[in-house]
Amino acid sequence: MILLSALLTLPACSWTKGLGIYRMDVRQGNYVSQEMLAQLKQGLTEEQVRFIMGSPLLLDPFHANRWDYVYRFAPAGKLTEQKRITLIFKDGKLLSIEGDVVPALALSAPVVQSAPVAAP
Repeated sequence: MILLSALLTLPACSWTKGLGIYRMDVRQGNYVSQEMLAQLKQGLTEEQVRFIMGSPLLLDPFHANRWDYVYRFAPAGKLTEQKRITLIFKDGKLLSIEGDVVPALALSAPVVQSAPVAAP
């Protein structure tokens, strides 16, 4: 009886797989935009940084001066985007920004396209 029920449910598993079962888009962590990062400047207080960025996802108990912002996006269960930003404080003031940071100048600089080279 157990063998019969196992044999009957096995094809059902492969049959439902072909139907394209819906998988949710999963966003986890703190979304950090380039506009938010552009507002961060060395010397901002922890309160000012929290106002701009929101509460950090991770606060390390062994490194009280370090805030970690982690963001993951997995549409249909497949990870497509992952970012990590680490803020370092000294004496309650922002000292440095580390992680997946794109400089603001790189985004505002014009894109230079080269002209196609003619064949000799």
